[in-house]
Amino acid sequence: MQLKLLALGRDTLRVIAGLADTDVDYLGRFGPVSLTPVDFERLVASMLSKQGVGLRDFAVQHLEPLAGSDGEYKIDVTARFALGADFLVLIECKHQRRAVERDVVQVLADKVRSIGAQKGMVFATAPFQRGALEYARSHGVALVRVADGRTTYETKSAIPIRTYPSWLPRHVGWLTQLTRDGNESFASLGEVEIESLKDAFEPRTA
Repeated sequence: MQLKLLALGRDTLRVIAGLADTDVDYLGRFGPVSLTPVDFERLVASMLSKQGVGLRDFAVQHLEPLAGSDGEYKIDVTARFALGADFLVLIECKHQRRAVERDVVQVLADKVRSIGAQKGMVFATAPFQRGALEYARSHGVALVRVADGRTTYETKSAIPIRTYPSWLPRHVGWLTQLTRDGNESFASLGEVEIESLKDAFEPRTA
């Protein structure tokens, strides 16, 4: 299985690596994101707020209580905007070192159905297990890995990078999904590019 990585440079999106060894955690090579769970939730809310430019009536809320058909839930982060009709996205934040399992995605998908939201997203500091990726693809849940901002920067030089540009963001979100041929792919959301996030927000169609 080939691991395809897409990195957002200062101006362009380009392929930076193709790794045959999927045991290599490229996005985790700078270590785990050093934040408390609450600060991580706030970071996700901030990242989404920046990405929402261009979406009409876009609003993000942290720890919003919402009523579902089977009780009330307190959602880590919610995003609302108008996309022809009112659109609600539920975001689950997982601040952990172990890989995110399928049941995390499944529980979020159940909340989406119970509340009547249009989309679910999981933001995590750890990679996603294969089962989580497969379930997310089948049920239209978007998965985002939050990693060190230096993961977006590569050069063609064989010399190891010692100094990184000051304009790199501290943290970056990588939209993580399985391709049609079953490969795992990553696309950087960046700080100013919102097309990937808009795609993630689109409701799943049969």
